[in-house]
Amino acid sequence: MMIEQLLDEQQQPLVEIKDVSVAFENQNILQDVNLKIPAGETLVLLGESGCGKTVLMKTIIGLVQPTSGAVSFDGQNINELNDQDLSYLRLRFGFVFQNAALFDSMTIGQNVAFPLRQHGRFNSNQIRDMVIARLSEVGLPDSVVHKKPAELSGGMRKRVGLARALVMNPELIMYDEPTTGLDPIMSDVINELIIRTRRRNPVTSIVVTHDMNTARKVADRLVMLMPLNRLSPGESQIIFDGTPAELDSTRDRRVRQFVNGEAGERLMELRGRNPVEPTETSYNF
Repeated sequence: MMIEQLLDEQQQPLVEIKDVSVAFENQNILQDVNLKIPAGETLVLLGESGCGKTVLMKTIIGLVQPTSGAVSFDGQNINELNDQDLSYLRLRFGFVFQNAALFDSMTIGQNVAFPLRQHGRFNSNQIRDMVIARLSEVGLPDSVVHKKPAELSGGMRKRVGLARALVMNPELIMYDEPTTGLDPIMSDVINELIIRTRRRNPVTSIVVTHDMNTARKVADRLVMLMPLNRLSPGESQIIFDGTPAELDSTRDRRVRQFVNGEAGERLMELRGRNPVEPTETSYNF
């Protein structure tokens, strides 16, 4: 085998998104998106609401089928897999939902054990040990095992969600707004857990967030998407792809406005769509 071929194999990305477009009822959400994510990287997806971040994440794990293009995981085109093979492939994924998405009727222990019991490879003692180990990893004591989600704080529920995502030892973990609704201290706890998870396990991470503190702290690389209706003809939907240091020095005003939370120009755009101020006679109650 030639040296060049060996190097190509070593550099093959874990996830490759090639010319992916997604449309729902003739409304385009993603258009010709290209992205490569190497193994071990923590990638943060940024962008305003409606730009397609969550749709892209769901497309990567096969929950959304692209209208065109392809998504590959570890060199395998997931869009060509049948339901059984796709279900098996998803064992290699972990997903941390925005609101933890725990089962209210189950205990914490049952929630974390759910993926293990679903796939039936482990006995009760193994499951118990794995659940306790994962809860310990995210800083939760054994005493929470028999509690219900409603008995825990929002931050603790988020950590339970992370423990459940980790319990199958995934190669790829996806975080959907992991710090939404948390105070600054608990947000930083979650950020530290994301970093610690990467250090302890050979895992690749994709993080969708609006929280710039999270983005800067956890990211190896940041990608910012733009809604299609705000792009010039032929312009890539990815308007930034780089490191946190490069993000802070970018000259793209759209990226700077998002990062700094500046609404001025965006507000003017919204006003431009509704130039006529309403009058009292405009209302009919």
